[in-house]
Amino acid sequence: MTRVSVLGGGKMGEALLAGMIDAGYESGDLCVAEADPDRRRHLETSLAGIRVVPSSAWALPDAEVVIVAVKPGDVAEALGASIDGLAHDALVLSIAAGVTIRELEEMAPGRPVVRAMPNTPALVRSGASAIASGSHASAVHSSLVCRLLGAVGTVVEVPEYQLDAVTGLSGSGPAYVFLMAEAMIEAGVLAGLSREVSSGLVTQTLLGSARLLAAGDSTAEQLRAAVTSPGGTTAAGLRVLEAHGFRAAMLDAVMAATQRSRELGAP
Repeated sequence: MTRVSVLGGGKMGEALLAGMIDAGYESGDLCVAEADPDRRRHLETSLAGIRVVPSSAWALPDAEVVIVAVKPGDVAEALGASIDGLAHDALVLSIAAGVTIRELEEMAPGRPVVRAMPNTPALVRSGASAIASGSHASAVHSSLVCRLLGAVGTVVEVPEYQLDAVTGLSGSGPAYVFLMAEAMIEAGVLAGLSREVSSGLVTQTLLGSARLLAAGDSTAEQLRAAVTSPGGTTAAGLRVLEAHGFRAAMLDAVMAATQRSRELGAP
C-alpha cells in the first residue's frame, strides 16, 4: 500500500485522509503534519491510527506521496524545510491554489509533481477535482493521483493552463450554488413557507436535481426543458430569471473567478 504524508491538517487535508481510510488505505501508512496544537489534537481523535506530527520534516521519511495541503504562501516553507528528507522518486501532489507546477518543481527538484484543484464537497466525499502533471510525472503518477483524489469524489485531467478555468467553475462553484440556495430559501419564506420547511425543500430539490443530472441520461438543457410546460409555472419563473440576466450573471461570475485565479497565480 502507498505511504502518504499530508503537509497541512486543515479541513481539506483531513478530508483527503478520511477518504483514503474509507477507500481501504491502512492508517499506519498515512501521516499528517500540522503545526497548530489544537488542530493536532482534533486530528488525533478524528483520524485514529494516523500518525500526527508537528513538523513537515517529521512526516516525510519513507513517504511515497507527499500531499501539499497548506496555504499557498506556506508551500515553500513546508517543502523547503524538509526537502532533504524527501526521497528522490517521491511524488509531490499539491492542492495549494495558484502555486504553479514550475514553482513546485523548483522547490522539489527532480521529483514528479502533480498539481490538483479540488473543491469543498470533498469534505463529504462528493468533490470534483482536476489535475495537471509536471514534466517528471508519468502516466503511473497520474493514475496514482486519480486513485487518491478519487477517494473523495471525481477526478479529471487537464493541461495546467486550464486549472484557472477549473478554479472559476468547480473550485468557486459551491459558493454559487450556496448563494442560489440562500436566495431560494428566502423566496420560499417570502411566498409564505416557514424557514424550516423552505430550507428542507430547497436542500432536497438541489440534491435531487444534481442526482438527476449525474445519472447522465439527459443533459442539463434536456432536464430543464422536461420540467418546463408551455405556459406553466416553471416557464413563468424561468422568464423572470432570464429577464434579470441569470444566465449572463453566471457566465460573468465564472469568467471573473477564472481571471482572478490567473492574477493570483501570476509572478
